[in-house]
Amino acid sequence: MCLLAVTISSDFSIDKHLTSISSSCFYRLHQIRRICRLLDTESAKTLVHAIVSSCVDGYNTVLVGSSKANTDRLQHLLNAAAQVVSGTHKFDRGLTHLLHCKLHWLDVPQRIQFKLRVTVRRCLQGNAPQYLVDCCKCTTDVTSRQWLCSASRHQLIMP
Repeated sequence: MCLLAVTISSDFSIDKHLTSISSSCFYRLHQIRRICRLLDTESAKTLVHAIVSSCVDGYNTVLVGSSKANTDRLQHLLNAAAQVVSGTHKFDRGLTHLLHCKLHWLDVPQRIQFKLRVTVRRCLQGNAPQYLVDCCKCTTDVTSRQWLCSASRHQLIMP
C-alpha cells in the first residue's frame, strides 16, 4: 500500500519503502560518480546534497522509533554520498570526520530527531498545517492540567 508516497507492506513495515529509496539514490550516486571529475568540488557537493537530502529527509518523520537496521540502511546511503563528494573509497578512514566537520551532515538518527523537533516547534508557533497544530497542545493550555508537574516542564499532551 502506498500512503502519502510512503510504501507500507501488509505487516506495516517500511522495508519496501527503504529499499526503493536506497536503490534509487544509489543509482543516482553512481551516475554522479561517473561525471564527478567534470565538476568542481562545490558543484558536486551541492548536487549530491540535493539528491541525498530529498531521498533521506523527505519522509524521515515516518522513521521515528524505527529499528537500528532501518536507520543503518539510510546511514549507508549517506556514507556513500560523502564518499562521492570527497572522492574517497569504501574502506578509507575519516568518514565520520568528513560527514560531521567538512560536510556538516548529521547522522540519520539525529536527522530524524531534528526534523521531528522542527515540526513540533512549527506546530507550537502556529506555522504548521492546522491538523498538526491541533495535535500539539501544551499542558499549560488545558485549564484542568495547568497545575500538574508536566505543565512546569512545558510538556505536550499526547493526542
